Amino acid sequence: MSDFYSRQHQQLQDQHDTRNLAERIQQIIVEDRISEQHQLFIGSRDFFFLSTVDHRGYPTCSYKGGSPGFVRVVDPQTLAFPSYDGNGMFLSMGNIKGNAKIGMLFIDFETPHRVRAHGDAFIQSDDPLLPEYPGAEMIVRVKISEMFFNCPRYVHRMSRSESSKYVPQAGKDTPQPQWKRIDAIQDVLPAQVQGVAEKMGGIITPEAYAAMVINGEG
Repeated sequence: MSDFYSRQHQQLQDQHDTRNLAERIQQIIVEDRISEQHQLFIGSRDFFFLSTVDHRGYPTCSYKGGSPGFVRVVDPQTLAFPSYDGNGMFLSMGNIKGNAKIGMLFIDFETPHRVRAHGDAFIQSDDPLLPEYPGAEMIVRVKISEMFFNCPRYVHRMSRSESSKYVPQAGKDTPQPQWKRIDAIQDVLPAQVQGVAEKMGGIITPEAYAAMVINGEG
């Protein structure tokens, strides 16, 4: 008997007469490896949603973006992706260090189409893939346990406007994020970015930064 569904899942399935349907769907779509179709789809994506669980049991959902194909299929059961410079909280990476179980959701809003993955993640700061990702601080490798297509029925169809200018590119200087200009954090910025606010136009208030974010300038 598979442990894919919990007793709570099955109670709801029984309540709505979908137990047999759910079991059949699992048998048809859930795989323990990355199929060729999945590989092609993942290789075309420039973002995904990452779910991790913190030390208190709270799930954390994070958006991860990069250049197309930044999530690499290492082998039929392993994915790898970079961890770029963030806000210093290391929520996702810290969660992974405490609990390796993660979820990944890849979406194409233009088609639409989506793929979900579950696996165990491990962080390596000296991973041999690191030089292939300019600006990356570490590499996360994920051993896939479950991967499956997901019904795209409620995925809203959207078209791309532009890619983020903050995604590191080889041979190019990556611009600093505007939040590093906030006055309340100047004394706790890492040494390597102390004084960066002056180079970016000066120190700003949290309210000014919030206004920039709302206007798409963050």
